[in-house]
Amino acid sequence: MRLLLASTNRHKLDELAELLEPLGVQVEAPAPGALPPVEEDRDTFAGNAEKKALSAARASGLVALADDSGLVVDALDGAPGVRSARYAGADGDDAANNTKLLRALDGVPDERRGAAFVCALVVASPAGVVLARHEARTKGRILTAPRGSNGFGYDPLFASLEDDPELRDKTFAELPSATKSRVSHRGRALRALAGDLPRLFADSPPPVSH
Repeated sequence: MRLLLASTNRHKLDELAELLEPLGVQVEAPAPGALPPVEEDRDTFAGNAEKKALSAARASGLVALADDSGLVVDALDGAPGVRSARYAGADGDDAANNTKLLRALDGVPDERRGAAFVCALVVASPAGVVLARHEARTKGRILTAPRGSNGFGYDPLFASLEDDPELRDKTFAELPSATKSRVSHRGRALRALAGDLPRLFADSPPPVSH
């Protein structure tokens, strides 16, 4: 089964490919410039994911999977939220986003540093039909300094609060990829989606030739 990932984020592609490979799903990245740009202007992760999936499926002629995910922090009223990737500005990067987050939480005590990673997945067909939607989250807290070199985004600052001895006192950036996938927001959303995939590919039309 071929599934186009409606993203040019290499980290997301690698993570999704690793999670979906055991299901017999070949995840493909779009060629540079192959997909039209999409303005992520919705106020929910699900809204942005749907917009990206529909645009990519129509443009490519393939069933497309879009992910929109980010970090919501209790003490910041849910920020950075849907602007997680652009928290430090359009030209910001992971380091800049993490620095801004730490500054925003400067002086906030540990008991008020609760947060969650949220992932919304949407699968759409070339005919413009949404085939599946799933959303999942993982609860944690934001540390006062980054730790670990794995993962990406806010992973070095996010310590999971899941009741699991393998996760205790570790950030997402300190976890092996298999452990992270087991408890991450994206891993949970994908496992929810996995049960739908055989039906989705059976029901969806063949690829459209361009």
